[in-house]
Order: sequence, then C-alpha cells, then structure tokens
Amino acid sequence: MSEFEPSRLVVAFARSLRGAGLDAPLDATITFGEALALVGMRAGSTTYWAGRAVFVRRPEDIAVYDRVFGAFFGGLAGGAPRPPQPPEHEVALDASDTAGDDNGSPSLEHMQAVRFSRVEVLRSRDFASYTAAEHAEARHLMAALAASATPRESRRRVPAHRARRHPDLRATVRSSIRTDGELVRRHYRRRASRPRRLVLLLDVSGSMETYARALVRFLHAAVVGATRVEAFALGTRLTRLTRELASRDPDAAIAAASQRVLDWSGGTRLGDTLHAFNDQWGVRGLARGAVVVILSDGWDRGDPRVLRVEMARLARVAHRIVWVNPLKASPGYVPLAQGMAAALPFVDEFVEGHSLDALERVAVAISREDR
Repeated sequence: MSEFEPSRLVVAFARSLRGAGLDAPLDATITFGEALALVGMRAGSTTYWAGRAVFVRRPEDIAVYDRVFGAFFGGLAGGAPRPPQPPEHEVALDASDTAGDDNGSPSLEHMQAVRFSRVEVLRSRDFASYTAAEHAEARHLMAALAASATPRESRRRVPAHRARRHPDLRATVRSSIRTDGELVRRHYRRRASRPRRLVLLLDVSGSMETYARALVRFLHAAVVGATRVEAFALGTRLTRLTRELASRDPDAAIAAASQRVLDWSGGTRLGDTLHAFNDQWGVRGLARGAVVVILSDGWDRGDPRVLRVEMARLARVAHRIVWVNPLKASPGYVPLAQGMAAALPFVDEFVEGHSLDALERVAVAISREDR
C-alpha cells in the first residue's frame, strides 16, 4: 500500500470489488476517498468500516467485501473487525400506569424503565374474560363513552345568517322601521335541529350474563351523558331502566337497575318483550324517528315468527336499528341462532359489542347519520 497515492489506491480497491462481483459505482468510490481523507488509513478497523459503509448495500455482499478487503489491504484487515458493542441495558417492567420510585433498588447507569398500560390491555379484551377487579377498572373508561343519536330537523324555526333560507318577513319589516322603511337588511329563518331519541334495549338473559354486567354500564353512560335517551331490559319481561340509570353515581345506578330487573340471568323471549315494547312504548311514539339499539346475542326461546313480526313493526317507525351482538367477534361466527336470523333482515347495522374498543365503534354507529 502506498501512502503517497491514496486516490489511486481507492480506485484500485473499487476496481477489485467490481472484479469480485460487488457493485462499486463512481459516487461510492468518491465517498470512500473522502472518508479516508478524514479518518486516515492507519487503523485497519477505521478503513474497513469506511469502505463497508459505502460499498456494502446487502447482507450477502459482506462476505465478498471481506474477502477483497483482506486480499487488497493485507495486514490492515486482520479479519473482519467487529463493530463496537452497544452498552447493555437492563429493562425493568412495571405493570402500573403511573411511574413510581424504585425503593431499595440499586441505581444503574443504563437502567431503563419500560411500563405498559393495563388500560390498553383492557380496551381490547373480551368482557367475558374480565375479573371483578377489571370490571371495576373498566367502569371509569366506560363513563367516557359518549353515545348520542344524530340530530333531526324540528318544526320550530330559528334565525339564520345565511341566505337561501326561508325569508323572515316579520323580522325584515321590523328592521326596516329603523331605516325609514328601506329594506336594507333581509332576515331569514331555518328549521332548528334537535337530537333524535336514542332507545337502548339490553338483553339480560342467562346467555348474556357475562356481557350484560359491562353493557349495563354502557347504558348508564348513555343515559347520563345525553338527552332523550331511554333504556330497557329484555328478558322474560320488559323493564324500563331510564329512571334508575339517571343517577350520576354509577354504583348506585347499577344497584338500582339490578333491583329493578327481576328476571336478570333468566330466560329469553325477545319476540314477546319486543311486542310489549312496541305496544306500550315504541309504536305509540317512543321509537318513532329514533335510533333503536338492541344489545343481544340473538338467542331466543320464543317463536321466531313473533320476533320477525315485531322487528318489522319496529323498523317501520324507527329511524335506524343497530344490533349489538358480542358473539359477532368470535372467529367464524355465523348468525344461525333462530332469533338472530329472524331479526337480521330488519337491522340497519350489525356490530360487535364484546370489548371497550367495540363499544366505541358502537357509539360511532349510533351517531352515523346515513341509513
């Protein structure tokens, strides 16, 4: 190796790489020469890594580069030098959501604390696998779910600032009095909007026991978080829960609702309970123009023809029907249950409801405007 002709040395090394089948373009050769001008060629490790950084682009090129480098530079190679090893890091896993002091633990120079959040784990976990402590922890997350139906136009009119609305003759004439009868400013009115009524029907039968405890908290969050929300329980009978769930205290609301529902974890007669809802509440006005959400797995011990008839009655008066089925998230799920199969043709949206993430999607489906 000549110390007085570094440029020729770089060109010759690049030519050797090309002869061995390694791509050594002109720009990489110039970059290698500039790197050697900065770091020098005294240390074999420095020369080796300078050339490897510019000439090696694929892992399979390393062996070819090492062979040519050893043959060309001779004593500088000394085998392929190993890169400097990064410092070892000790990772401390902490399941808590808040950082705390490490009492009694030695302080290390390269110590890193990596924490994961139980909140993120609970969001995707199935309600059926929750423990009692996890149900209590998810209660606070459930309170943040905002479920409200889309607004609808009312018959009442309010002032409008944009043109192409209904002219407000009374306000226009009144304002012209201030300008001696000249119509300087025209006034308009538009229809006011009001939220649609949201009706929640929760199946509290035995097949829904593992999910009903979490879903009733979803009902409570909807009742206290929005106006014009009605909640009912469906089992062997129909039970209205709106008044019990109106309490701001979630524990008191859930306790009052559980005392109100006498057939909790009992049988299921979806057709009969929907018939009672349509006769007593729905068709008489509560479900007219409303978004009706049925939270059920679709298992029904009654006659599926009754359920089909009542779903058809409900679909004729409701704005939208959203069916929330926790079993829909199961792999390979097919709605073969007789109750689910009878109701599905009248459902506008069929969604999952097995986890917190799924309930967030339910809230989006409820507020969706198009039918």
